[in-house]
Amino acid sequence: MKRLTSLLLLLVPASLLLAQEQVRVWKEGDSKRFTTSEILFSEDGTVLSVGDSTYNYAEVDSITVVHTVTVTFSDDTASVDLGHAKDVTYEVDGAHVNIISTNTKSELEFVLQGASSQGSLTYDGPLKCKFYLNGLNLTSDSGAAIDIQCGKRVDLILVDGTENVLVDAAGGTQKAALYCKGHLEVSGSGSLTVTGNTKHAIATKEYLELKKSTGTITINKAVSDAMHIGQYFQMNGGTLNISGQAGDGIQVEILTLDDDVTPNPDKENNGMMFIKGGSITITAACDDTKGIKAPSDMTVTGGTFNITASGAGSRGIQVTGNLTINENDNTTMMLIRAMGDIYEDPITEDDVRCMGIRIKGNFYISAGTVRVSNTGSGAYGIKIDGTYTKTGTAVVSASIKTS
Repeated sequence: MKRLTSLLLLLVPASLLLAQEQVRVWKEGDSKRFTTSEILFSEDGTVLSVGDSTYNYAEVDSITVVHTVTVTFSDDTASVDLGHAKDVTYEVDGAHVNIISTNTKSELEFVLQGASSQGSLTYDGPLKCKFYLNGLNLTSDSGAAIDIQCGKRVDLILVDGTENVLVDAAGGTQKAALYCKGHLEVSGSGSLTVTGNTKHAIATKEYLELKKSTGTITINKAVSDAMHIGQYFQMNGGTLNISGQAGDGIQVEILTLDDDVTPNPDKENNGMMFIKGGSITITAACDDTKGIKAPSDMTVTGGTFNITASGAGSRGIQVTGNLTINENDNTTMMLIRAMGDIYEDPITEDDVRCMGIRIKGNFYISAGTVRVSNTGSGAYGIKIDGTYTKTGTAVVSASIKTS
């Protein structure tokens, strides 16, 4: 075996090789990151060994240089290692880190690690990027814990085997403890616990997607919604535990044009929810709140739901459009308890009943199990304004009220 110097020289500029220690090996649109010291090439030139992975050279699409910035928090201080990332500047004030990228050619990766009870990370850049949470325990005493001002796709990776904690400061103007201006895609089997002391715990201006590999995300407090998402929410896997929120558990907003009324036609799946797998546990304990709130259609093709609506006038799930349930991707099991009493709206003085599922459109279910109990005073199991269609192997155990 010999070092893969000759192959790397063919794929990336020599100047970058002298400056970088990490590369990505790409195959069929997917990639893994390695240090150059892990790369070995067979004598006959047919096999590439990288760490614990082995590739046939003909199957490798490319090898690209990784620009990695490492931020390490330690009590009331923080350090930033830019590596050799170009067009990136930063400022550090105690343990508050502000990073700005003007790089319009190379995607950046950030590794965030360490612990601070008075720190934060703010990032502003023009290209999609990746953030690895590598055992990060970050409590901000001023603003958000992490504020990503990037309007592109942002990958948030919970490094395998790590526990990560984010807490924002109380009484601030930030939107969330973890905020992303663009669309956030979460992966990695580590865990993340988030506390929102000013408004939301997690908020995104555009869509939020939880990949199949996502570990456990726990939200134990939010002054407003636990998760507030623009455009749409998609969950392919992972475990999501939500409690202690004063607003809704998971709320999606429809992105509008400049008139703040007309839905933006250029935003796909605007206002929708897609649950394809994973586990969701939500307690909606405050009055007139929802465990899950979808302003358009909600489609469930797999996943386990355990939702308790215990606040007066609360709802386990509220869908303004149509609710469709099947098992096209995974087994679907939905357990919902409507335990709250009647809530009197202080403005309209109307009575708002607690409900397990509230559907203003149609309800279609062809597979899966839905069990809804209503033990609160005046509570409904499922209320549907549109039509109710049950076919196939679906099991529905609930009191159902249709208009």
